[in-house]
Amino acid sequence: MATKQFRLPDVGEGLTEAEILGWSVAVGDVVKVNQILVEIETAKAAVELPSPFAGTVSALLVEPGQTVDVGSPIIEIEVAGAEPDPAPAAKAAAAPAKAAEAPKREPVLVGYGVAQAATTRRARKNGAAQAQAPAVNPVPAPVAAAAAPVAPVAPAAAPSVAPTHVLAKPLVRKLAKDLGVDLATISPAREDGVITREEVERAAAAPAAGPVSAPAVTALAEDRRVPIKGVRKATAAAMVASAFTAPHVTEFLTIDATRTMELVERLREQREYRDVKVSPLLITALSLIRAVEKYPEINASWDEAAQEIVIRGSVNLGIAAATPRGLVVPNIKAAERLRLRQLADALAQLTATAREGKTPLADLSGGTITITNVGVFGVDTGTPILNPGEAAILAFGAIKLQPWVHEGEVKPRWVTTLALSFDHRLVDGELGSRFLSAVGRGLEDPAVALL
Repeated sequence: MATKQFRLPDVGEGLTEAEILGWSVAVGDVVKVNQILVEIETAKAAVELPSPFAGTVSALLVEPGQTVDVGSPIIEIEVAGAEPDPAPAAKAAAAPAKAAEAPKREPVLVGYGVAQAATTRRARKNGAAQAQAPAVNPVPAPVAAAAAPVAPVAPAAAPSVAPTHVLAKPLVRKLAKDLGVDLATISPAREDGVITREEVERAAAAPAAGPVSAPAVTALAEDRRVPIKGVRKATAAAMVASAFTAPHVTEFLTIDATRTMELVERLREQREYRDVKVSPLLITALSLIRAVEKYPEINASWDEAAQEIVIRGSVNLGIAAATPRGLVVPNIKAAERLRLRQLADALAQLTATAREGKTPLADLSGGTITITNVGVFGVDTGTPILNPGEAAILAFGAIKLQPWVHEGEVKPRWVTTLALSFDHRLVDGELGSRFLSAVGRGLEDPAVALL
């Protein structure tokens, strides 16, 4: 019997760290190869990690909420007939030399690789001993802790790990945190022990039936701090880099979208579209794709190293989606090849998957142009910031019934405002204006886009 350590892998495109969301196993559990061990959150998505070993869990080295570096051990498994891992002390001695070989990489927004930069390790959450450790110590905390002799582990001998065996999906965990519910106090009804959203909501509502105490009122007035990490941290860094790298220009166009609204209603009545969501965003996406076909230079990126403008061969259409984990921009690959119904299906699947936090990493990279639908929040327009590596982003505002001059008379019409931000290094005022006008014509007369 030998102890094998499972180290946090790089799950895609040079990520350097991840947060442990929750364990699916506990100390003493017998696991099989490819059985799900843990769910982690990277700067891109939530990912479930399967076990590379078959054996018995002997130790969980990190707790939910802790952020660990790629390559750090996160779980130990007793494997029959296997060679033991190298001594932790030997690994620790080799760590400084390995760290000196290359600088640590800093993650940026999805799809844009990593930038070489010196970084400072984030403070850990797993104990005072780590908080007192020198900041220059290159040895990850879990490895240093493992250097001490370890006695045979039994479930009762690890009280600090017991609270980690609470099974719940990431969105349920976030809901519990927002409502102030301790998941450990909930007894799950499901056979697999997974806590559901309904159980969290019931637990939050139970105290509400009684009188409101003074401490509860005081708690409402307290500040709440939210750690900047994961998707939100990566998005913030990328937006700052974009704003100070690409010279932004934003133009606005207010149009009569009445015909688009009429087309949406007609499509909803057709049998072919009854099982898919049809909205003005669908016609906007189609109009943008047709405008790109007419003005392909807008679908480009700036290659600083080669000093070239790269005009993309396909339209990988990004759709900004607000999720509980922050803003993500998954994209539809080769959107120009899709018919209207196919585009509707792709939009529906993309947004649903993003809100569940299950967007594949491949869908979060390689975008060429983006739409952000601020109208869904009742906002008229805005000045969107470019996604790094893209030349343009279109903000689609709310469609409202307003007085409009139509055929020489003032009539109530469905009116909206489009805002196009573009990189002035690649796109001059003429190209940006012509492209925005083409998108607007497609919404004023959808037959232009459909044909």
